[in-house]
Amino acid sequence: MSLSLVWLLAIIPLILYLYIRRNDKLLCQLPSEALSFSPKRFTPDVVRDAARKMAESPVVVDTLPRTGRRYIVVGGAGFLGGWMVLHLLQRGEDPRRIRIIDIRAPSRPDLKKGEAQKVAFYQADISDAAAVEAAFKAPWPPCDADAGQPEPEITVFNSAASIRFYERHTALVPRSAKVNLDGVQNVVKAACSVGATVLIYTSSGSVAVHRSRFWLWPWEKQPKYFVQVLNDDDSIVPKRHEQFFSNYAATKIRGERAVRAADKSAAAGQKTLRTGCIRPGNGIFGPGGDILCGAYLVRRDNPTWVNHILQSFSYVENCSQAHLCYERRLIDLHQGSSNPDIGGQAFTITDTGPPVTFGDCYTALTTLSPDPVFPVFSPTAMLLLAHILEFIYLSRFFLSESSSQLMRFFARFIPNITGDIINLQPSLFALTSIHLVFDDSRARLPPAKGGLGYNGCFTSLQGLCKTVDEHIKAGESGEERSLSGGISFGFGLTKASRGVDKVQKKVSEQLQLDAVGALN
Repeated sequence: MSLSLVWLLAIIPLILYLYIRRNDKLLCQLPSEALSFSPKRFTPDVVRDAARKMAESPVVVDTLPRTGRRYIVVGGAGFLGGWMVLHLLQRGEDPRRIRIIDIRAPSRPDLKKGEAQKVAFYQADISDAAAVEAAFKAPWPPCDADAGQPEPEITVFNSAASIRFYERHTALVPRSAKVNLDGVQNVVKAACSVGATVLIYTSSGSVAVHRSRFWLWPWEKQPKYFVQVLNDDDSIVPKRHEQFFSNYAATKIRGERAVRAADKSAAAGQKTLRTGCIRPGNGIFGPGGDILCGAYLVRRDNPTWVNHILQSFSYVENCSQAHLCYERRLIDLHQGSSNPDIGGQAFTITDTGPPVTFGDCYTALTTLSPDPVFPVFSPTAMLLLAHILEFIYLSRFFLSESSSQLMRFFARFIPNITGDIINLQPSLFALTSIHLVFDDSRARLPPAKGGLGYNGCFTSLQGLCKTVDEHIKAGESGEERSLSGGISFGFGLTKASRGVDKVQKKVSEQLQLDAVGALN
């Protein structure tokens, strides 16, 4: 072997190592233009103080006054939809006038007790138009207040979604569009067929996120679109499929447009349907089965490479409140309000207060709960692995769908990626490895100025405190949905890290001192 070849074989790994180190450094920065929105980080003392104040004076969501209307909550057995049902009941709506339509029955304990257990459930896949219409047209149970009174008006909330954020290839779009577009159109049609007068759809703040590139050239300082400040302006929404972060966003915006286009549509009974959309800031979290912060508690082992990433989070009860606010504004318009007509629009919402980093979330969760651990990995190495997994995922898909019997035979030999590792594909980075600041100032305007009058009762820290508190009260169990998001790997490294934490805790209890301080 020549000396030059030996030299080449030796230098390539070194160059690769140096590239990964530099790329990691650039991807792990918190640029000043993002830091200016939230210069202070959480500390354990700040978290404990917030938890104490929450315990002494719990935050109560303003669910607005009772309307006496009938409610159809599509996706009401799930996470956000379930909270809408609970908030409707909390403000005094009759459970017999609330209907859940979902693909599976409620499993959340809070939806299976008290007034919530009186809410009717209709099973339907919203991509099945006939099933949706049948569920909408099913007769309502009689209510004591119905005698001699006209039938109450109907409001529809649609929070159902297919969250396949890990897919970005156009060939896979139908998998997301089945629910996020076709299903939405079926709900709109069914709403008109039963004479609904209000329909509020849960869109996503991610529809405005532009896809970034994370393999940086030596002369680049940071990825393009590394810091994005987003609001309700439709002109900033990506125009081409490859500009969206994934198929999820590309299909959600199409569903949103279908809902907005349906505003002022004729509905049965000579009524008019008014519509609107809520775009929650990136990452809806909270008790009841989220796939973000609550999922960290359920999963416990949480590899990360985004500690430094700053984003505007949305606590689930804030999201529910925003939907109720929009409903109230549209009802007011039906009743002749002189406020600006905001029907057929989309409003971005997020938590009160500054955005937070994922590291802030980790600090809050580990301060309030001993279970979750967050071992740090190289973002560049994980990005490389993500591309490999995507290649395997797409190869199996295309071979399986091939018209050639031979190609379909070869597909059997390609691993079928299952479990939460399926989430580790490049689209994940396009959403979670960039700094996202959502501006919800328009939603917070008073109705007289064209806003929703939304106030977002919870800060992100308060939402995290309640998430942990509810997790502990539930016996540290969680909804199955929480296991579908994020990535756990199951590596012994994370288990070992948790084992060290338990040893330190035991030492502290036995010796009555700080184990970390003693061992260090």
